[in-house]
Amino acid sequence: MIQVATPVATALAAGHPVVALESTVLTHGLPRPRNLELGRALERIVRDGGAVPATVGVLDGRLIVGLDDAQMELLAHGPAAKASPWNLAAIVATGRPAGTTVATTLHAAAAAGVRAFATGGIGGVHREPFDESADLAALARYPLVTVCAGAKSVLDVPATVERLETAGVPVLGWRSDQLAGFHVPLGEFPIAERVETVDAIVRTFLAHRALGLPGGVLVSQPVAEGLDPRDLARWLEEAHADVRASGARGKDVTPALLAALAERSNGATVDVNVRLLEANARLATEVAVALAFADRPVSA
Repeated sequence: MIQVATPVATALAAGHPVVALESTVLTHGLPRPRNLELGRALERIVRDGGAVPATVGVLDGRLIVGLDDAQMELLAHGPAAKASPWNLAAIVATGRPAGTTVATTLHAAAAAGVRAFATGGIGGVHREPFDESADLAALARYPLVTVCAGAKSVLDVPATVERLETAGVPVLGWRSDQLAGFHVPLGEFPIAERVETVDAIVRTFLAHRALGLPGGVLVSQPVAEGLDPRDLARWLEEAHADVRASGARGKDVTPALLAALAERSNGATVDVNVRLLEANARLATEVAVALAFADRPVSA
């Protein structure tokens, strides 16, 4: 039930670099038509960087690693579910279309043998009502380098950082000593390991695997141009109040909060989200290329 598209399978078999991309950008992350425009732009960035894009999604009872353009368009026009590990089997069994979260994308990419993944902000622990994303367990389980812009701004970031540490997920700060703040460049939480080069990311990932440690490595890349932290703090409080009033629970909390935040900010959060996704795709592509190069035998 996991189908690896021919271009992705061919690239992997030849040892060429591949970058996994999630499809919730198409189904839940952005309004139409911006969702499909961004999905296509991320694939272009990966190709321009010398790698093969593998956007993951669920269609016709299959978890597909490497959607083609027609399949991406189908998901972008919806409606579609959001596939997480807890509901993936039911979605596949019933043949419903779905976008994949960070956790489900990691599962599919790992099954296919992809080792680099670009996303926006990872899921984590919510402030209230209590909800904890499956992303955290997936990051601790699947052997990929995941490039992100920190945890989503709507989360309880200290609790999320603590969960990552408890789960043994190495977090690397891309040219920064603090965790990226998603909608703002930097948050308040220090990162133990700063990296200045893609080679340092690759060496850390390969050492992690060679030591027999589970899971992968998380790279935190600050967005180059973010929001004013004071504005964001105000909008966040307003968004949380909106969602409390709506009664959203469980899997509905994150999309409800992000939608409320986008409305409160007049779309400014969406603009930042696009910028950071594009930047993360570029860095993940560099990582994928370096990993492929590291695998090549040294000539005599």
